[in-house]
Amino acid sequence: MRLILASQSPRRLELLGRLGITPDTVIPADLDETPRAGELPAPYARRIAAAKAAAVAQEAAPGARTLAADTVVAAGRRILPKAESEAQARACLELLSGRRHRVHCAICLIDADGKARHRLVTSIVAFKRLAREEIDAYLASGEWRGKAGGYAIQGRAEALIRSLSGSYSGVMGLALHETRTLLRAAGYPLG
Repeated sequence: MRLILASQSPRRLELLGRLGITPDTVIPADLDETPRAGELPAPYARRIAAAKAAAVAQEAAPGARTLAADTVVAAGRRILPKAESEAQARACLELLSGRRHRVHCAICLIDADGKARHRLVTSIVAFKRLAREEIDAYLASGEWRGKAGGYAIQGRAEALIRSLSGSYSGVMGLALHETRTLLRAAGYPLG
């Protein structure tokens, strides 16, 4: 039973390993991930995860299962970017400082028969009020690069988070309970 991970994220590969799973192949999907005008964060996450899975499944060998996910950090109705510059990461952290925000983790699994199965996990994360020095120190660490909302919960940012309600692994990039449930439903053998 072949499993393809449609992601270039080393975190998703690491998280699958926590389930005792090593995908047979890792194929990142090549997509335009630009949100549509007026698109809300949760539907956006679902759309991107489904599009990644579909794009990679088209290239997969018959009988393979294709797993994809997307993680979106949302401040209200706003989709925060995957920070590509220090200025962008700073703007995200200043926005999130002292307030709660949502992290949507959408998962899509296309089974051996081509049937798509979906899950969406929404977690609520609250940052402490961040002093300028704390933001400066976090930016100096470089952990923000390419991270949705400009932070990685599994790194130094964890010490800046006051509370989390939901899935820690979902905030990292792949909600493990829901992923395991989808894989079992698709007949993938798990211990």
